Amino acid sequence: MLSRSHSLHALALGVGVCGALGCGGCRSEPKKSANPPVVPSPPPATPAPGKQLAPAVSATPDVHAGEFRGTLGIVDVKRDTQAPTRLSSVRSARHAGFDRVVFEFDGLVPGYHVEYVDKPVRRCGSGDPTAVAGDAWLEVRMTPADAHDSEGKGLVAERERQLDLTALKELEQTCDFEAHVTWVFGLASPNRYRVLELSAPARLVVDVKHR
Repeated sequence: MLSRSHSLHALALGVGVCGALGCGGCRSEPKKSANPPVVPSPPPATPAPGKQLAPAVSATPDVHAGEFRGTLGIVDVKRDTQAPTRLSSVRSARHAGFDRVVFEFDGLVPGYHVEYVDKPVRRCGSGDPTAVAGDAWLEVRMTPADAHDSEGKGLVAERERQLDLTALKELEQTCDFEAHVTWVFGLASPNRYRVLELSAPARLVVDVKHR
């Protein structure tokens, strides 16, 4: 029988050999990596089919009056859709160097035709003349579009508006018939204008220069 001192000596030799050879019977603490594992970032969110991610900033352009060239001619954009889009609101405001009118839709922006017209301004359907203030009249025709709901109720409360802006003196809806919606701008003078399309929500914007 081995003495206690011989047993301890043999155990010490076995541990040393095992550590040197790396045998499977030995247990040792795993070495910790100096650099922690890198967790990949999640992929960017993608919109579901038919959806759009909300924009990070407003889509309304900030254009200085000095960069506003505009036109005195005709702006015509044709757009075929299966069903008319509904005009939900009409807003107007004065900006630095121009007055702005915003047509907002519950859906896509429809096609549009914008041009200066002569007096008398007439209502569609009946052809009756209607008085619109100013010395120039800019007509905005939108199609296919409706300004009423399924029961025939108008969606825009004020369809004839007297204004006290620099260029704009009056706004009047002259047509909402068979997917055609028309508004006429009564202007102080036939100034240059520009047309913009904005999204989220869908808007058609008409800016008229002050001079």
